[in-house]
Amino acid sequence: MASLPLPTQSNPLLGPPKSMKTKNSTQIHEANLSKSLGNVNGGVCNTSFLHQISSLAKQGLNHEAFRILNQMEADEIPVGPEIYGELLQGCVYERALREGQQIHARILKNGSFFSENEYLVTKLLVFYAKCNCSTEAGDLFGRLRRPNVFSWAAMIGLNCRNGFHENALLGFCEMVEIGVFPDNFVVPNALKSCSALQLVGIGRGIHGYAMKIGFGECVYVLSSLVDFYGKCGVLEDALKVFAQIPERNVVSWNSMLVSFLQNGLDEETLQLFSEMRVDGVQPTRVSITSFLSASANVEAVDEGRQAHAIAVTSGLELDNILELGRVGHGFCIRNNLDSDLSVMSAVIDLYSSCGKMELAQRVFDVATSRDLVVWNTLIFAYAQYGLSGEALKHFYQMQLHGLHPNVVSWNSIILGLLQNRQVKEALDMFSQMQFTGVNPTLITWTTLIFGLALNGCGYEAIWLFGQMLSMNIRPSAMVIAGVILACAHMVSIWYGRVIHGYIMKKGFLSSVSVAVSLIDMYAKCGSIDLAKKVFDMVSNKEMPVYNAMLSGYALHRQAREALELYQYMQHFRTKPDEITFTALLSACSHAGLADEAVKVFTEMISIYHIKPQREHYDCMVSLLVNRGSFEEACRIISALPFKPDDHVVRSLLTLCKEHYMIKLDEKDVPRHKFMVEPENSVNYVSFAKIHAAHGRWHGASRIATLMRMNGLRKDCGSS
Repeated sequence: MASLPLPTQSNPLLGPPKSMKTKNSTQIHEANLSKSLGNVNGGVCNTSFLHQISSLAKQGLNHEAFRILNQMEADEIPVGPEIYGELLQGCVYERALREGQQIHARILKNGSFFSENEYLVTKLLVFYAKCNCSTEAGDLFGRLRRPNVFSWAAMIGLNCRNGFHENALLGFCEMVEIGVFPDNFVVPNALKSCSALQLVGIGRGIHGYAMKIGFGECVYVLSSLVDFYGKCGVLEDALKVFAQIPERNVVSWNSMLVSFLQNGLDEETLQLFSEMRVDGVQPTRVSITSFLSASANVEAVDEGRQAHAIAVTSGLELDNILELGRVGHGFCIRNNLDSDLSVMSAVIDLYSSCGKMELAQRVFDVATSRDLVVWNTLIFAYAQYGLSGEALKHFYQMQLHGLHPNVVSWNSIILGLLQNRQVKEALDMFSQMQFTGVNPTLITWTTLIFGLALNGCGYEAIWLFGQMLSMNIRPSAMVIAGVILACAHMVSIWYGRVIHGYIMKKGFLSSVSVAVSLIDMYAKCGSIDLAKKVFDMVSNKEMPVYNAMLSGYALHRQAREALELYQYMQHFRTKPDEITFTALLSACSHAGLADEAVKVFTEMISIYHIKPQREHYDCMVSLLVNRGSFEEACRIISALPFKPDDHVVRSLLTLCKEHYMIKLDEKDVPRHKFMVEPENSVNYVSFAKIHAAHGRWHGASRIATLMRMNGLRKDCGSS
């Protein structure tokens, strides 16, 4: 396989490249088969009957075509190979296995003149291959003295569809080696096998060979190359090939859309969809599904970051992804694509990812038909928000509609229960799943172990991990991270060391998620030195690894070490993020390093252009209050771009009361800033005590009156 003896002369079977149209490629391929392989010496055939049968077969009217055959046999009109060939072709169009087998039986009954006819053997081979009958197709292929391009195409396509990609590529190499030129069906199947096996080098060789034999302007082959490079993650080459396509059809656009989507380039997917519409290409269900999936993904990525995407579709400028998704949904309805099950699943996923469960449910309710994927999409949508009741309701309704849950259904239910802290019910569902004969997948184990760890059931998570290993199931990095999380929540350094040993033995430390989890676990278990050792052992230090170590330093109040690591990052031009500065400011706050905190806060804004979030302001306020800089703390709170949380306000009020250092008036910090919890009496009491401590009895009395007006009373034990 290192080097292929590929002939490079022009392909005699290839027509003018620009005349190739993907839309009718199947009919062209099968028509060429009839013309190239027709055996005119097979017997006398009535031309009129042949034309009638051929026409009926192309229209899918196989029963009428068979009626003519029966009439010919009844009238003792000789039936030649061409008649059987056209009937087999009709069975290929309709994937009519039973009717094709009847034709095969008649051919065998008529003797060796028919059964050994190369034309009919090839037709039978193509028929069985299209019907995914591997054994029959393989037997017929072995009987051919010299298989032609159509025979090779049938076998390579069959192996590719059935997942036997190595056999497909070996067949391609053997075909080329004996001098049979591939057509525009063989090359795409070979590329599909390369992408399935992630054989980029062999795929590049097929690319070069295809260009040499004249496929440089074949839309079908070029689109397959785009798909191949996209699935292998070589987007630069995918874009180059896409740019070379002379007349892009919807298959070409879809190949590029799917390539962007599969590689996580959601905004590029949305932009390309807009360009496709501007180019006047009518989207198909693949286009719409890609568009809607990208819309949902962008919303999911930006959730919590308060960012929005801007895209243009059909000349309309939109400023949020939900609205963009609604436009896509409207397009589906106008073009009758809303009944397509894959499109429907994508729309439900879009709305649920944007938190619009009522819209997702509405799309589901108006559906005229629902398959297992649609049901699973809605069940997962409810499960991810912890709405286990709704998820279970649809889980049971699905079964009442005659659909049996698969492993995806069970995984979603387990996730929903764990999200809702229903641990016992989740474990019961896990047992029921196995009792019904559905085997847990790696996703099942990951969901359970992570869920148990997050719900404080560390011992159960570790026990499940042991069960998983006893069943010889190799855990993923995510499973290992979940087990470490369980150790951290249990504050059990003993279990942590055991898992650490397993990680080193199996080579999991190269995973960023595992390294981060180990550092975090040791820090939370009180061993910052072991956390530092793990940090030093990680060769590929990505940002999450730095952040884990910085957070560990902050937890252990080692601000100097955190600042040194920050300087190390700056020296090697490692760009920090919001989490980095949260850890740094927290470390400085714990250690009382006000000047250093102000410097870090300033660099975050001026150098790295990161907008401060609530956590950053919390650290700064706490630091200033602890230092006694109450006026500065009040000014920060007054200038906050959002409503301060109760933690900031309460800590400020409490410290003001304890220090008796300033004369605080209501105008210093607007009342609405303090009363972020108008129903919480603690804030009123704290504020009243500050007035009282400074002898401002009138102010204290006014606050007491305000509490009575709001129906509040001082809680026992709180102040």
